[in-house]
Amino acid sequence: MASMKDLLARRLREQLPTRHELARSKWLKPVAAQLTAPELWRMKSESVARGVAVGLFWAFLVPVAQILFATLHCVWWRGNIPIAAAITFVTNPLTVGGWLWLAYQVGSVFVGGAATAVPPEEGAGLLMWLQTVGLPALVGMAIFGVVGAVLGYAGVKLFWRLRLWRRLRARELRRAR
Repeated sequence: MASMKDLLARRLREQLPTRHELARSKWLKPVAAQLTAPELWRMKSESVARGVAVGLFWAFLVPVAQILFATLHCVWWRGNIPIAAAITFVTNPLTVGGWLWLAYQVGSVFVGGAATAVPPEEGAGLLMWLQTVGLPALVGMAIFGVVGAVLGYAGVKLFWRLRLWRRLRARELRRAR
Protein backbone atom coordinates (compact mmCIF):
# COMPACT_ATOMS: atom_id res chain seq x y z
CA MET A 1 0.00 0.00 0.00
CA ALA A 2 1.32 3.45 -0.92
CA SER A 3 2.18 5.85 1.86
CA MET A 4 0.62 9.28 2.19
CA LYS A 5 3.90 10.81 1.01
CA ASP A 6 3.83 8.69 -2.15
CA LEU A 7 0.21 9.60 -2.82
CA LEU A 8 0.90 13.32 -2.43
CA ALA A 9 3.98 13.11 -4.65
CA ARG A 10 2.01 11.28 -7.34
CA ARG A 11 -0.84 13.81 -7.22
CA LEU A 12 1.63 16.68 -7.48
CA ARG A 13 3.34 15.08 -10.49
CA GLU A 14 -0.05 14.61 -12.16
CA GLN A 15 -1.04 18.25 -11.62
CA LEU A 16 2.19 19.97 -12.65
CA PRO A 17 3.04 20.19 -16.33
CA THR A 18 6.15 18.39 -17.51
CA ARG A 19 8.96 20.33 -19.10
CA HIS A 20 8.03 18.82 -22.47
CA GLU A 21 4.44 20.06 -22.12
CA LEU A 22 5.78 23.52 -21.32
CA ALA A 23 8.03 23.40 -24.39
CA ARG A 24 5.04 22.64 -26.63
CA SER A 25 2.93 25.50 -25.27
CA LYS A 26 2.37 28.24 -27.84
CA TRP A 27 2.36 30.87 -25.07
CA LEU A 28 5.76 29.83 -23.76
CA LYS A 29 7.43 29.33 -27.13
CA PRO A 30 9.67 32.44 -26.80
CA VAL A 31 11.11 31.23 -23.48
CA ALA A 32 10.77 27.47 -23.94
CA ALA A 33 14.52 26.94 -24.26
CA GLN A 34 15.15 28.59 -20.89
CA LEU A 35 12.24 26.81 -19.16
CA THR A 36 13.19 23.35 -20.37
CA ALA A 37 16.83 23.43 -19.28
CA PRO A 38 17.44 20.06 -17.56
CA GLU A 39 19.06 21.56 -14.44
CA LEU A 40 15.78 23.34 -13.64
CA TRP A 41 13.99 20.00 -13.29
CA ARG A 42 16.58 17.75 -11.58
CA MET A 43 16.49 16.82 -7.91
CA LYS A 44 20.01 17.99 -7.05
CA SER A 45 20.88 19.54 -3.70
CA GLU A 46 21.65 23.02 -4.94
CA SER A 47 18.76 23.34 -7.38
CA VAL A 48 16.25 22.00 -4.83
CA ALA A 49 17.56 24.39 -2.15
CA ARG A 50 17.28 27.28 -4.59
CA GLY A 51 13.78 26.16 -5.61
CA VAL A 52 12.64 26.08 -1.98
CA ALA A 53 14.15 29.51 -1.32
CA VAL A 54 12.58 31.04 -4.42
CA GLY A 55 9.21 29.39 -3.73
CA LEU A 56 9.09 30.63 -0.13
CA PHE A 57 10.24 34.09 -1.13
CA TRP A 58 7.45 34.56 -3.68
CA ALA A 59 4.85 32.75 -1.58
CA PHE A 60 5.12 35.45 1.07
CA LEU A 61 6.02 38.43 -1.10
CA VAL A 62 2.93 38.52 -3.31
CA PRO A 63 -0.52 37.15 -2.51
CA VAL A 64 -1.30 36.19 -6.15
CA ALA A 65 0.58 34.68 -9.13
CA GLN A 66 3.33 33.24 -6.94
CA ILE A 67 3.96 30.29 -9.27
CA LEU A 68 4.55 32.57 -12.24
CA PHE A 69 7.02 34.74 -10.33
CA ALA A 70 8.74 31.71 -8.78
CA THR A 71 9.14 30.05 -12.19
CA LEU A 72 10.68 33.14 -13.75
CA HIS A 73 12.97 33.58 -10.76
CA CYS A 74 14.01 29.90 -10.94
CA VAL A 75 15.08 30.35 -14.55
CA TRP A 76 17.28 33.24 -13.50
CA TRP A 77 18.66 31.57 -10.33
CA ARG A 78 18.77 28.03 -11.75
CA GLY A 79 16.40 26.65 -9.10
CA ASN A 80 14.17 23.58 -9.35
CA ILE A 81 10.90 24.76 -10.94
CA PRO A 82 8.55 21.99 -9.69
CA ILE A 83 9.81 22.40 -6.11
CA ALA A 84 9.42 26.18 -6.23
CA ALA A 85 5.91 25.88 -7.64
CA ALA A 86 4.89 23.37 -4.97
CA ILE A 87 6.40 25.41 -2.13
CA THR A 88 4.36 28.47 -3.08
CA PHE A 89 1.29 26.57 -1.86
CA VAL A 90 2.46 27.16 1.72
CA THR A 91 0.32 30.28 1.36
CA ASN A 92 -3.08 29.54 -0.05
CA PRO A 93 -6.61 30.97 0.05
CA LEU A 94 -7.23 29.26 3.39
CA THR A 95 -4.16 30.77 5.08
CA VAL A 96 -3.83 34.14 3.30
CA GLY A 97 -5.83 36.07 5.89
CA GLY A 98 -3.78 34.74 8.78
CA TRP A 99 -0.37 35.34 7.31
CA LEU A 100 -1.29 38.79 5.97
CA TRP A 101 -2.53 39.76 9.44
CA LEU A 102 0.70 38.40 10.94
CA ALA A 103 2.75 40.23 8.29
CA TYR A 104 0.96 43.44 9.26
CA GLN A 105 1.74 42.82 12.94
CA VAL A 106 5.43 42.15 12.26
CA GLY A 107 5.68 45.06 9.83
CA SER A 108 4.11 47.39 12.39
CA VAL A 109 6.96 46.62 14.78
CA PHE A 110 9.54 47.66 12.18
CA VAL A 111 7.64 50.62 10.74
CA GLY A 112 6.64 51.91 14.14
CA GLY A 113 2.93 52.10 13.38
CA ALA A 114 0.05 50.96 15.50
CA ALA A 115 -0.50 47.21 15.35
CA THR A 116 -4.25 47.50 15.08
CA ALA A 117 -5.78 47.77 11.65
CA VAL A 118 -9.06 49.52 12.27
CA PRO A 119 -11.47 50.27 9.43
CA PRO A 120 -11.48 53.82 8.09
CA GLU A 121 -13.53 56.34 10.00
CA GLU A 122 -16.40 58.18 8.39
CA GLY A 123 -14.34 61.24 7.42
CA ALA A 124 -11.08 59.44 6.61
CA GLY A 125 -10.65 58.18 3.08
CA LEU A 126 -10.11 54.59 2.07
CA LEU A 127 -6.81 55.53 0.43
CA MET A 128 -5.46 56.98 3.68
CA TRP A 129 -6.49 53.81 5.52
CA LEU A 130 -4.78 51.61 2.91
CA GLN A 131 -1.60 53.67 3.24
CA THR A 132 -1.68 53.22 7.00
CA VAL A 133 -2.23 49.47 6.77
CA GLY A 134 -0.30 48.85 3.53
CA LEU A 135 3.22 49.87 4.51
CA PRO A 136 3.42 47.68 7.63
CA ALA A 137 1.86 44.77 5.70
CA LEU A 138 4.36 45.14 2.84
CA VAL A 139 7.29 45.35 5.24
CA GLY A 140 6.05 42.24 7.05
CA MET A 141 5.57 40.38 3.77
CA ALA A 142 9.11 41.29 2.70
CA ILE A 143 10.50 40.11 6.04
CA PHE A 144 8.60 36.82 5.78
CA GLY A 145 9.80 36.37 2.19
CA VAL A 146 13.48 36.98 2.92
CA VAL A 147 13.58 35.07 6.21
CA GLY A 148 11.57 32.20 4.71
CA ALA A 149 13.92 31.99 1.73
CA VAL A 150 17.05 31.96 3.90
CA LEU A 151 15.61 29.38 6.33
CA GLY A 152 14.28 27.26 3.47
CA TYR A 153 17.63 27.24 1.66
CA ALA A 154 19.57 26.46 4.84
CA GLY A 155 17.03 23.81 5.87
CA VAL A 156 17.28 21.95 2.58
CA LYS A 157 21.09 22.06 2.64
CA LEU A 158 21.11 20.80 6.24
CA PHE A 159 18.59 18.06 5.43
CA TRP A 160 20.64 16.97 2.41
CA ARG A 161 23.86 16.81 4.47
CA LEU A 162 22.20 14.89 7.32
CA ARG A 163 20.76 12.45 4.82
CA LEU A 164 24.18 11.93 3.25
CA TRP A 165 25.79 11.55 6.66
CA ARG A 166 23.23 8.89 7.67
CA ARG A 167 23.83 6.95 4.45
CA LEU A 168 27.60 7.04 4.90
CA ARG A 169 27.29 6.02 8.54
CA ALA A 170 25.02 3.09 7.63
CA ARG A 171 27.50 2.00 4.96
CA GLU A 172 30.36 2.12 7.49
CA LEU A 173 28.34 0.08 10.00
CA ARG A 174 27.60 -2.55 7.34
CA ARG A 175 31.30 -2.79 6.47
CA ALA A 176 32.28 -3.08 10.13
CA ARG A 177 30.13 -6.20 10.62
